Amino acid sequence: MFKKLALLSCLLTPLMSQAQKVSPISQSTADYAVKTYQHDMVQSLRKLIKHNTVAKEGTPSTKNPTHIAFKKELKKQALALGLDFEDHGYVAIVGLGKSTERVGIITHGDVQPVNPAKWVKSPFELDSTSQPGKLIGRGTEDDKGPIATAMYAMKAIKDNNIKLNKRLELYVYMAEESDWEPLKEFIKQNSLPQTNITIDASYPAVIAEKGWGMLKMTFPKNDINSTRPYLSAFTGGLFGSQIPEDAQVVIENATPFIVKHIQQIAAKHPKIKYSYQWQNKQLTITALGKSAHSSQPDEGLNAITHLAELLSFKHWPNSTSGALVNFINDNLGTDLYGEKFGEISYEDTFMGKMTVSPTVLKQLDDGIQLNINIRRPKGKMTGVLELEIQQVLAQWQAKNKVTLLNFESEIEEPFVQENAPHIDTLLNVFSHYTGIKNPKPISIGGGTNSRLFPNAVSFGPSMPNAEYTGHSEHEFITMEQFILNLRMYTAVMIELAK
Repeated sequence: MFKKLALLSCLLTPLMSQAQKVSPISQSTADYAVKTYQHDMVQSLRKLIKHNTVAKEGTPSTKNPTHIAFKKELKKQALALGLDFEDHGYVAIVGLGKSTERVGIITHGDVQPVNPAKWVKSPFELDSTSQPGKLIGRGTEDDKGPIATAMYAMKAIKDNNIKLNKRLELYVYMAEESDWEPLKEFIKQNSLPQTNITIDASYPAVIAEKGWGMLKMTFPKNDINSTRPYLSAFTGGLFGSQIPEDAQVVIENATPFIVKHIQQIAAKHPKIKYSYQWQNKQLTITALGKSAHSSQPDEGLNAITHLAELLSFKHWPNSTSGALVNFINDNLGTDLYGEKFGEISYEDTFMGKMTVSPTVLKQLDDGIQLNINIRRPKGKMTGVLELEIQQVLAQWQAKNKVTLLNFESEIEEPFVQENAPHIDTLLNVFSHYTGIKNPKPISIGGGTNSRLFPNAVSFGPSMPNAEYTGHSEHEFITMEQFILNLRMYTAVMIELAK
């Protein structure tokens, strides 16, 4: 696999040098789109993000009033633009053209949860004033901004009466962040476009995605009553694919010795903000890190792992929280790549290193559930990885005399798209509009619906070397990027469909 990926990257460079320039009709239509519709595109986004399309546990998207209202707004906008609209329950399709040959543009309308207290304005109100030049709100980058962009790219093509040999279809799935099974069922029952791009990732063209994984284990409820220091509470995290920004621990019978060591370790991590609250001999410590998409843990500051490290100077009694903190410090630490977690750490020359990130601490009746998010590249068999994880858990439990409850694991395969015929077209459009010479396909840590569609390659909306904010508590897209996306999506739709 390493050789195949290396060969692909090498072959694409000459393809780029031989590729024709972006056609004049694509360029003129893209210019028209930006000149005519950038204001309307912002207003479209404003109306789309006001719908809080976070999944409701136990309520299917087809019965979720907010999801229904969002699709109603989507339909209203599509029809007003002269596009056609189909509602298939979990999947809405906005279309242009009648050809049997089709180009699919894959995206989603659901979003991740938010902590409203973290936002200057409501995360479901488009904020264009708090930070001039940025459009702030949940879904601006992931994925309602791309939806608005794609619709106005299609509108510009329609206005200019561009003759297309292929129909354009924008697929908006309503459970990408929570449940892929309804989409898999839809795919079984419906024919799909022959060529597809996903606008839910990064530029210049994503041909590989790490495999998503989640480990869950519960540290059993064990209330202790002692005059010695112990931990009585540990909380943190919001959802499974977000690097946690907040965490809190409570220390009973805290002593000056403990405080001294905590302060020494805290000084080593000045980017994490800690606050301390005393009540008699009870010390509560709150950590404030930085949220990020869990596929890019290096872009965040994990409050859970850093707060645990604050307590790593000693082995804590096995209260529920004490055992949890000991486990994190023994097997995870603040490392991002699983290098303390037995033998699981590995990397691929193209896809990069495996990442291992604790993301949520769920407070349950029988204890505290630790959720660990994994993003794995090619290079190791799933069975081997599962065995290595089991070995770590077995050894730690035996050594620490703790029996973990309800262990669950879900580990998906990495995805590599090697043979999509339109990769060079995507790279050519990207190079033309950015001025970046000889761009090459990339791999990402996130997982998109690309892997479910034929010949699918991700194309934006995030630029290389730019912070991706989609799952963070500070999600935004810059106006400059919004306009650039409109140019590139308009041009690429024409190049793929003409």
